[in-house]
Order: sequence, then C-alpha cells, then structure tokens
Amino acid sequence: MELAGRRTTCLALLFLTVVCVQSNFVEPLEPVTSQLSLAESQTRLPCHYQVEEGQKVVQVTWYKEVDGSKDQIITAHFTEGHTEFGRYSGRVKFESSSPTENSALLIPSTEESDDGSYTCHISTYPNGNFDRKIILTVWLLPISSLDPVNLVEGQSFRVAATCRAVGRPLPRLSWDTDLPGLSQNRTSEGGSVSSYYSLHPLRSMNGKKLDCLVWHPGLERPRRISNHLVVQYPPDATISPASEDWHVGLENAELVCDSGGFPKPQNITWTWRGGALPDGVSVDGGKLVFGRAIRMNDSGVYECVVKNNVGVGKAGYTVTVAEKSQRKGSSPDDNLKLIIIGASAAALVMLMVIVVLLVHRHHRKRNKKLEMELSEKTEEITSFSRQASFRRLNSVSTDPRVQPEDYALLRVDSRMRNSQISLERPIYKGSQSTLGGKWGPPGGVEVDELGRPVIWHNGRESLRRVEMDRDVEERTRMELYRKNSNMSLDSGLPSSLVPVKAQQDDGVGPREPDLGHLREGDSLHKEDWAPTQSVEEGHEDDSYSSSHQISEALNTHFYYSNGVLRPRPHSNAILLNPRSQMI
Repeated sequence: MELAGRRTTCLALLFLTVVCVQSNFVEPLEPVTSQLSLAESQTRLPCHYQVEEGQKVVQVTWYKEVDGSKDQIITAHFTEGHTEFGRYSGRVKFESSSPTENSALLIPSTEESDDGSYTCHISTYPNGNFDRKIILTVWLLPISSLDPVNLVEGQSFRVAATCRAVGRPLPRLSWDTDLPGLSQNRTSEGGSVSSYYSLHPLRSMNGKKLDCLVWHPGLERPRRISNHLVVQYPPDATISPASEDWHVGLENAELVCDSGGFPKPQNITWTWRGGALPDGVSVDGGKLVFGRAIRMNDSGVYECVVKNNVGVGKAGYTVTVAEKSQRKGSSPDDNLKLIIIGASAAALVMLMVIVVLLVHRHHRKRNKKLEMELSEKTEEITSFSRQASFRRLNSVSTDPRVQPEDYALLRVDSRMRNSQISLERPIYKGSQSTLGGKWGPPGGVEVDELGRPVIWHNGRESLRRVEMDRDVEERTRMELYRKNSNMSLDSGLPSSLVPVKAQQDDGVGPREPDLGHLREGDSLHKEDWAPTQSVEEGHEDDSYSSSHQISEALNTHFYYSNGVLRPRPHSNAILLNPRSQMI
C-alpha cells in the first residue's frame, strides 16, 4: 500500500510539472520579474493567464512575502467573487471586472511600505496551479527644502544657506552660485541628506544668486530651489541740494537725503545747527522742503540722520545764503541774439536751396541746347552723306572703287608725268627700239619701254629748246591743276577726285592707240610706225626734229578743251593717282 501511494504521489508531481511547463501566461512572460514604482503614484502588477480548450480558471490569489511568510492580499473565485484581506483592504483591487480572465493587481496610491515581493497564484481545472512572481521596488521622490540665513556686513565666515532633501534612493545636492564660498554635505541615518554653504558676508553680495540643486534618478532634470543671499549693512547717508545757488528770495528750495543701506531705513530726522529746523521748513520723507522764499538767516549746517536695524548713518550740508543770485539770467538782448542767429541760419538754408535749383535749371537748359545742336549736326551729316550717295548712284563707272570722271583725271595726271619723265631723261641706254612714222625724222627716234620718245640733247640750242618746251609744258600742267582745283572747290570734292569728261563729250574724234600700253603680241599699223633704227651714242639730233617730235607726241596723246589740256582716252591706259602710288 505504501509503495502504491508513493507511485501515485510521484505521478501527480510529474503531472503538475508537465502542466506547469505547458502553462500559457500572456504577462508577465518570465516566472520572476522586477518592477519599479514611485511613491504616491499608482502601481500595476501584471498577471494574465490564457486558458486552453477544455481548461478553466477556478481561483486567483495574490500574496506578499513579509519576513519570510506570505500574507494573503486579495482573492477572486469564479463563483464567489473577490475578497480583500487585512491592512490591504481598500488599498488594492483587480484591474478587470473578471479577475479570472485578467488578474492584474492595482495599488492606486503606492506607499514606501509597499516595497517587496508579490506572487500571483492561478488555480485551474483540470491542469492545476500556476504562479508568477513580481519584485516591486518603490522609489520615494526627494522632499527638499532650503533655509536661508540673514547675514550682516562685517561678520565672520559662517553658513549662508542650508539645503535638505529626503528620498529613496538617497538624493544628491549641489549649489548654483557665483559667490565665493564652500559647501559641505552630510547624510543622516533616516535617508536624508543636507548641504551647507558658507562664506564671508560683504555688502556687494547682497541679492546675489545662491540656488540649491536636488538630483534624483526619479527626476528627469535636477530640481532647483531658488534663493538670493541676504547681507544687511548700515545706511550711508548723503545730502544733495536741488540748487547750488542759494540766495535771498530763492523759491522752492529743498535738500534730499539719500540714506542707502539694507534694509532701507524708515526713520529719517533733520536738524539745523544742532537744533530745531527754522520756521517754514518741513520734512517730506527724505526731503527737507523750504515752503517759503529763502532768507538771509537760513544759512547754517543742515544734518540728516538715518537708522535701520543694523546701524545709523549721518550726513551734513552747509547752506550759505547770498544777497543776490550768482547766475546770470537770460536777458532780452540774449533772446534777440538767438532770434537773429536762427533767422540767419534759416535764410542761409533757403539761399542754398535757391542756388541748387538755379544751377540745376541752368544745366538742364545747357543740356537741351547741346542736344539740339547735336541733332542739327546729325541732320547735316546725314544730308551730306545722302548727296554723296546720289552722286555715286548717278555715276556710270564699271569700277566700284573710283568714278569714271575720276579715272579721266587720273589718266591726265599719269600721262603728264610720263611725258615729263621722258623729257627729263637725257639718255636711255640699252634701248633697242626707235620711234618712226609721223613722230620723227626718217632716221627714226629712239623710244623707251612705254613707247615714249627719247630725246638726245647734245647741243646748246637743242638744250635751250627743250628747256623752253619744258617751261611751256609746266605752265600747261599748272594751268590744268589750277583749273581742276577750281572745279574741285566748286563741286565740294577734293581736286584729285574732280571728274573729267571723256573725249566724246567735247566732240573729239575716235581715240588713237596708246603706244605706251601695248600688250605683248599686238601689231602696229604700217602707216603709223616706221622701221626702227639704232642710234649710236654721241650722234647729234636736229633741234627742229626734236621739237616737232614733241609736238606730234603731245597732239597724239592730249587735246585741248575749253582752254584745258586733257588726255585722250585709251582702253589700255594705266591710271595713276597724282598724290599716291599707281593703282
């Protein structure tokens, strides 16, 4: 029988162990948990068992361990309801109205004595019992205070303020101040801490910051206890007059007593010459007021005496009354001077404004006039440009650079220069061609590379004729330039660009070929040219033949029109600018 009972007990324990392992707690998940709470706040102890199919919670009971034993706090039965026990009655309750479904326990106002270990016991059918253990730690927020000390100037080094705090865990204290001093902390057995701040009191320290800071893990930031140091000192009286000029007849005269000190003195007394004040003089707070005009016998020493709970302060002021005022008041002459100065300044300002306006107006007129002149010049230049454009449009030249009339003038100058060069050149050595036909004697005349006659001067007579012909030619050329210059002045164009009309405009016949511009391969007519003969160096030419040749050459290449010698047009003529290089 005993053996069977032992086997039954072992099987029951094994069954309970298996059931406990397979239990399903929603919270807390761990069998043993820790929780922190603050005093005077609500504490929630979680306990929620999730039943399985075919299982039922019969009863829920909360226990607290006290000195090694368990005190029953509250219980709830699925049919008989819940019950509270002992000193916990009215202080605890279930969070849910159905404790068998949600068994969390609430402590609405947590106390420091609630610190301890709690057990949630769940009884089910048919699986048995299940437990969850929660260790509760209760923190007590610090309770702090600061006790200031009233100091007096001149006292020795002593405590200026004391800061105390009580809490769980133990708080930490510190000071926030700029005052020079020392702090000292002390901890008592009851879980309180105190801090003392000591210094040497001075008048300048009065009203300075001396704050206490309380540090605790239950606080997000340190708690500040504001405080200002109090240092009392005796008054330091001073007297200041409302006017420095004391004379007979002065009205509303007064003396002001500045007492100073801390605390501020409330008792202020005045004396005159060590005795009572003269008649007509009264005390208004810290002021000594003369309710009448000053008299000569008001002179003397006035003393102010002030008191506070620390000490007494005194100050004196000597009043000397004069027969007349020492100050010079403003006379009518001074007022007149001020008026004159003000009027002069205003007139000067007005004059400056007028000058600025006149200068501005003058500049505007001048600018307008310049704009009109510029517009007229622009129109004049535009008109001249338009006239020049009309002249170019009326021209029939095939060369876009130079007008046909300009070509004619250039041909005249070019041929005149070539003729002059031929006349001035005495000897042309190495020439193999001669000028024949109607220009020279039967013997022929030597010509240069441009077809112009080369004249040999070996005799005085010939030289004289040549010089005479040269003078004639020079006068002709000068007359031509003079004429061209007059034409240029009349037309408004430079003399080098004065147009010269063609031969056909003057009724002259067909043009003759220019021998000086024959191209290679061109043939000469038999009747115009004679066979060339070489002329040996040193032979003398007839002066008459030379003059005749020059006249024939001039008639061939030039013609007179209106008293002006003009070149005959030629298709192969080389145009020369009389004032620049060949073009």
